[in-house]
Amino acid sequence: MTTHNMLIAPDFSPECFAGWHMFNTLIQKRANLNMHLNIPDSQAEQQGIINQGDIQVIYANPFDAATLIREQGYRAVARPIGKSDEMVIAAAANSDINSLEDIKAGATVAMADNRDVKLIGLRLLEAVDIAEADLNWTVTETYQAAARQVIKGDAQVAFFMAEIFHSFSRLTKAQLSVLIESDLADISHVLLIKDGFPDTDILMDAILNLHNDDDGKEALAELGMPQGFEAMDEEDAEFMIDLMQTLLD
Repeated sequence: MTTHNMLIAPDFSPECFAGWHMFNTLIQKRANLNMHLNIPDSQAEQQGIINQGDIQVIYANPFDAATLIREQGYRAVARPIGKSDEMVIAAAANSDINSLEDIKAGATVAMADNRDVKLIGLRLLEAVDIAEADLNWTVTETYQAAARQVIKGDAQVAFFMAEIFHSFSRLTKAQLSVLIESDLADISHVLLIKDGFPDTDILMDAILNLHNDDDGKEALAELGMPQGFEAMDEEDAEFMIDLMQTLLD
């Protein structure tokens, strides 16, 4: 039996790691497919794997999805229900930064390598006339490392994926102060399939019906997607890409 490759974008909460393996195991059984799960540690590793050209299924963040759809022959087929990509801007709880207005030019922002989060964060900072060039940027291996930089005072603020921020320990969150959390709703990670993939229909049937039994519900709960996935068509994907482009512009 042919082995296909599925890649999961690396920007998920560490608590979801086991959930992706559960997801892959169930999908293989129900679609009768061999799926090799690729979970890169970083954006750079993800790009290297995709560039090798043998990835049939990708769970991608919306920024990468736009490029993969427009330039690399993928199409969006599903997205998690009720799970939009939001971000948080936070400062140290004991700092003098209590609102966006307190962020000044020259401040250092810590964040993991995630272009969606940076894009949305910069849009939020437009309200206080702060642009990308006004800030110093430090890219960390993980969002946990970004939190530590802010707590230690090595950075004045940090950008986080909201889901990961809310998964931090109570101790970590107690040392951070949320300045703002986005509420976009229409931007999310999406499931992409390479054009010409022969088993699209049976794979999609397995994924869209995961929420209908206990094993599937358990895997989805581990991923923070209790409602499961809904199908996407080309129009849905184009709407989201256009929204991303509006943020870029």
